Amino acid sequence: MSTAQTRQRLQGERPDDAGAFAWLRTLGPRGRRAFGGAFGGYALDSYDFFTLPLSMVAIAAYFQLDKGQTGLLTTVTLVVSAIGGALAGVLADRVGRVKALMITVVTYALFTVLCGFAPNYETLLVFRALQGLGFGGEWAVGAILVAEYASAKHRGRTLGGIQSAWAAGWALAVLVYTLVFQFVDADLAWRVMFWTGALPALLVVYVRRNVEDAPRAAEVRRTSADRGSFTAVFRPELLRTTLFAILLSTGVQGGYYTLATWVPTFLKTERGLTVVGTGGYLTLLISGAFTGYLTGGYLTDRLGRKKNIALFAVLSAASVLAYTRIPEGSNTLLLVLGFPLGFCMSAIFSGFGSFLAELYPTPVRGTGQGLTYNTGRAVGAVFPTLVGYLSGSWGVGGALVFGAVGYGLAVLALFGLPETRGRELV
Repeated sequence: MSTAQTRQRLQGERPDDAGAFAWLRTLGPRGRRAFGGAFGGYALDSYDFFTLPLSMVAIAAYFQLDKGQTGLLTTVTLVVSAIGGALAGVLADRVGRVKALMITVVTYALFTVLCGFAPNYETLLVFRALQGLGFGGEWAVGAILVAEYASAKHRGRTLGGIQSAWAAGWALAVLVYTLVFQFVDADLAWRVMFWTGALPALLVVYVRRNVEDAPRAAEVRRTSADRGSFTAVFRPELLRTTLFAILLSTGVQGGYYTLATWVPTFLKTERGLTVVGTGGYLTLLISGAFTGYLTGGYLTDRLGRKKNIALFAVLSAASVLAYTRIPEGSNTLLLVLGFPLGFCMSAIFSGFGSFLAELYPTPVRGTGQGLTYNTGRAVGAVFPTLVGYLSGSWGVGGALVFGAVGYGLAVLALFGLPETRGRELV
């Protein structure tokens, strides 16, 4: 080993970035620990989120809710997540990425557990809203933490790996849901699902002991007067970026959360699947999602951020239309189409972590990414509620098509944003 290579290793600098796993090697030891913390945080964030959609039928029966009230549980989570995401972004810029990450994880875990103790619908609605405070902030903070360690060449793939944690958490939620609802009465099972949301507390211990902010980014933040400033992301030089990034996030998340919230109910009420059957169908959907995240991460580095998002926006809209137009009784075809649906609607997210991070300078990166991503999530949250109300006349399958409108908005937003592939973070 050369003297330069030895010095590079001792100092924790990035080695040569060639090869299939260069994206992981170039993170360095500290970056890989940060990747582990962010991956775990996002996986458990996903797990805690899906405790609601998977338990939705049981909750609706227990509290005697109509579809509009049921959809509101998801909508309020996503709306409040905008506040949580914006606050977490400011915290990330002011106190550091790691501290903000721990705060968000503790918040969403605590209120998920409390949802299991809700005595009535109104209390559940409040606890679910407060869960959104932590849920909204975790992704933005974790994505920025890892983005600041990643090389410009491999940032898309690296952040695509973080995005794949969502599918891992979703899969875990489906597995636990299937087991719990098999052996516990439905009136108690939904509460048990929420109580298992305490799992993220274990992750906080790991993050506190092993993860730290990227040194260069931390130094830039400390010396900037603009760190964590809301007004900075609306100044003339960033205003256009901020507005179009919000529109992009609104479109993509409006489409996604419509599907994530209502597909389980669609499979149960309009396809007549059993609990185990629903889990089986979702397995292929989640497998497609995991593969999509990794593939999208690769393509966002090869094609560019904008082309990757545009490609999968079109494919996601087409998949929604195909998935909801399958004739009754064609459950085998429904199963087969689950994979491309999960693949397309997830691959579109793979470029988000790198794209949003590259749009903002280091002192306001957390604020900009947290604000735009989560404001889009809040506005996009209207979509699940609309589906709930429209399902009365259109049916759940028919109303799901409304999600395709969101993907059209995403394509329009791209015309107002620059391409950032290869951009160094400054």
